[in-house]
Amino acid sequence: MTPTREQVHDSDHGVYGISVAAELAGMAASSLRLYETHGLLDPDRTPGGTRRYSVNDLDRLRAIAQLLDDGVNLPGIARVLALQAENERLRDRCARLHTRPA
Repeated sequence: MTPTREQVHDSDHGVYGISVAAELAGMAASSLRLYETHGLLDPDRTPGGTRRYSVNDLDRLRAIAQLLDDGVNLPGIARVLALQAENERLRDRCARLHTRPA
């Protein structure tokens, strides 16, 4: 299946195979599998089950690498990433509430 123009430019759409994603993130493919096992990453899958990584997945891998360099273990990374996502959701909600007409 050929991706649509919108999918190609969608930061959430998985387009990179595991070896390319690992190279772009500067880590081993086995690390990507490990992070998926620990719930830190959820790549798209082709109908045949092949992992496909998005631009957002690559950003997340870089964040994981930085946290590992800072000495955070995998369960800690999961917690940090979840808290960051929640903070972003709350910031978006506050911004929407502040821009609503009175």
